[in-house]
This record gives sequence, C-alpha cells and structure tokens, in this order.
Amino acid sequence: MRHLSYITALCALLLSSCGAAVKMCNEPELNLPSEIVAGELDSLTIADMRWWEFYGDEVLTKFISHALENNKDILRSVAKVEQMRQLNRMERTAWVPSLSASAMADNEVENYTDKGHTVTPQVDLKMDISWEIDLWGNIKWANRKATAEYLSSVEAERAMRMTVISEVAIAYYQLMALENELLIVNRTLQTRHEGVEQARLRYEGGLTSETVYQQAQVEYATTASLIPAIKTKIETTKNSLKVLMGEYPDFELEYARMKVLDREIPSELPIGLPSDLLSRRPDLREAEQRLKAAAATVGVAYTDRFPSLVIGVTGGWENGSLDNFFDAQYGLAMGKIAAPIFEFGRRRAKYKAAIEAYDIARLNYEQRVLMAFKETNDALVRYHNAREATELKNELREAALKYVELATFQYKYGDIKYINVLDAQRRYFDAQIGLSNAVRDEYIALVQLYKSLGGGWCE
Repeated sequence: MRHLSYITALCALLLSSCGAAVKMCNEPELNLPSEIVAGELDSLTIADMRWWEFYGDEVLTKFISHALENNKDILRSVAKVEQMRQLNRMERTAWVPSLSASAMADNEVENYTDKGHTVTPQVDLKMDISWEIDLWGNIKWANRKATAEYLSSVEAERAMRMTVISEVAIAYYQLMALENELLIVNRTLQTRHEGVEQARLRYEGGLTSETVYQQAQVEYATTASLIPAIKTKIETTKNSLKVLMGEYPDFELEYARMKVLDREIPSELPIGLPSDLLSRRPDLREAEQRLKAAAATVGVAYTDRFPSLVIGVTGGWENGSLDNFFDAQYGLAMGKIAAPIFEFGRRRAKYKAAIEAYDIARLNYEQRVLMAFKETNDALVRYHNAREATELKNELREAALKYVELATFQYKYGDIKYINVLDAQRRYFDAQIGLSNAVRDEYIALVQLYKSLGGGWCE
C-alpha cells in the first residue's frame, strides 16, 4: 500500500507539472460575430466548390493545373512540409529507448616508473540501450511542438496553393481584358481609317474644309498610339502568368485571343458562417498551429528546469584477446540524474521568454482572424459594386452606341458638324473600354471573394 501511495503521489505531481507548464498561456480572445457580413447568414458557401468547378473555363483550369505542378513557391512549400514531417518523425522517436552497438580493439602500452613496460590488449563487442524517462513531460511537449510545426507547414502549403490559384486566375482575366481592349482599339482604328478616307474625299471634293480632314487624322493617330502600350501590358501580363506556371518567357501560352468574358455570374453568393471561415482558411489554421507550437515551447522551457533521468544498460563481451572471447561476458546497468544547480536564472529567463513568444503568437492569431473577416467583407463589397458598375457601364455603352448612330445620321444631312461625330465616337470608344474593364474587375472581385472565404486550396 505504501508503494501504491508513492506511485499515486508521483502521478499527481507529473500531472500537475503538465498543467503548470502552460498556466501562464492565455487562450486567444476571438469573440466572433454571429455573421461574417451583416445581413448575410448562409449555411452554405461558395468555398465548398472545388476550384476547377468554380472557375469552369477550360483554358484557365489548364493554366492553374500547370501552375500547381510547377510553381516554385508551391514546390518550396511542399519541400518544407516534407522537412517538417521528417523532423516530427525524429522527435517522436524520443519516446522510445535508443539502441546502439560498438566493436573495439586496442592495444594499450604503458611505461610507469615503478611498474615498468606493460602491454594491455583489449577486444570489446557491446550493445547499449539508453532511455530517458519523461518524468515532467519534457518529451511530450517537444513532441507536441514538432507536430504543431509540421501541421503549420501543411497549412502554409495549402495557403500557398490557394494564393497561386487566385493569382493565376487574376492574371488570366487581366490578359483576356487586355486582349479584348486591343480588339476594341483595332476595330476602332479601322473605323477611324474609314473616317479619314471619307474626310479626305470630301475635302478634295470641296465639300468640307481641311480642318475636318485634319480632325479625322488626329483621331486616327490618337487611337493608333494606344496600341504599343496595350501590347506591352499584354506581354508583361503573359510573362507574369508564365512565372506563376513555373515557366520562362519563351513558353508558349495557348489561348483564344478573341475570347470575351461572358460567364453568367449570380448576383447573390452564399458566404457561410463565421465558423466556416476559421475552418476553411488555411492561413488561419496555420496561425492556430503556430500558436499551439508556441504553447508547446513554453511547456518545453518549463519542464527543462527540472532534473532529467536516463536509464542505461550495456551488455556484451570484453576480453584481452579473441581466444574464448564469448566466454568473457560483460554487463553494466546505470541510472543518471542530471539537474541544473547554478545557471544564474538562464532557464527561468528562457521560460519567461517562451511565454512572451506565446503571447506574440496569440496576438498574431487574433489579428489574422480580424483581418480574415475584414478581407471577406471588403471582397463582398467589391464584388457587389463591381456588378453594379458592370450594369451601369453596359447601359453607358448602349447609350453611346445610339449617340454615334444619331450623330452620324445628322452629320450626313448637315444638321451637325463633324466634331460632334468625333465626340460621339470617342464616347463610344471609352464606353467599350470601360465596360471591358468593368467586366474584368467583376471577375477579379469574384476570385478575391472565393479566396477570402477559403476556397481553392483543396486537391
């Protein structure tokens, strides 16, 4: 009974030391709102959709698949995951005894003044077993720390995948918008060229003054001057897309240059619950795992202040020669207790520093959660406003087209001057570019909303 009471008391001491290790670590204060966005309470979320289902575009999904296989940031993250997995595996082996073997042969020569010259040969073949008893939970905390660091690397890799997917999609939509802008400019340039020819004929026929002809040439030259800048943007955007795909600039991108962004996008999208945001966003889960690793580091620093107990057993054979070697058996059992005595507060300071590091990780996690809600709210606002802007820009384009038709008709009958026709054409040109950019912004806003909700990292 007395031995049982000793064991019970020891167990209670060990359990209390485990709890005491992190008693100074405060839980994060999130105080989550009941809704991600005020007035938006959905049990579903668009983040449930797989990225290839969400984007749908065959060319875009091909680009994204290529990037996921070759993007250097993703590959580096994958290597980091494997590194942390191996470190975690190494840390887990601290629970079990270590086994080693050694073989040795020596010939010790001694020449003492009072004993004379002696030669002592020795041949050893031994096996050692060493095991550190985890009295205070030091190994347990170290194992938790390694596991949390491994899991944080997994979440970091997922966050990188999610980021690369969104960046490829944004670059693709920007490229499509630029190609469409170039198409609009070339089409307008053709109209301007026809206008110049008509103005020249009318001027040479004495129907109009030279001013009208010069005005037409100015409009043509102004439109033509836009092309080099657009082509530059197209090439630099393509190069950015190629880098995301892990390719050099000479890599050929295959896509339809006349493609128009005409996907039917719903006006209302489900965004889910606040708990969905925490569970879906890998960057938040990464921050949470870093917080757990910081707590485990506190545990390691706390238990490192107590004595360590190592039990060792050595067995084998030891003899002066190989003759009858296996008859000369050798055995040794030992136990070693090591405890700090005079360290001038170094381990205590290390423990306090670990607590402060935990507080930093906790505040970082709380800040990341706040930023996640802000990013989602901002993304939803941008999406709704982008949709409204697209509708207004479309109405503007239709009105500008009607303006061109009326101005052209009135000019033919001499009711207005040619400058009015040019003004109508400029407004229609600007309206087309504005609508193209508005559609682009709507697609990009949708990408950002999907990413902010945690969509895109899954396999």
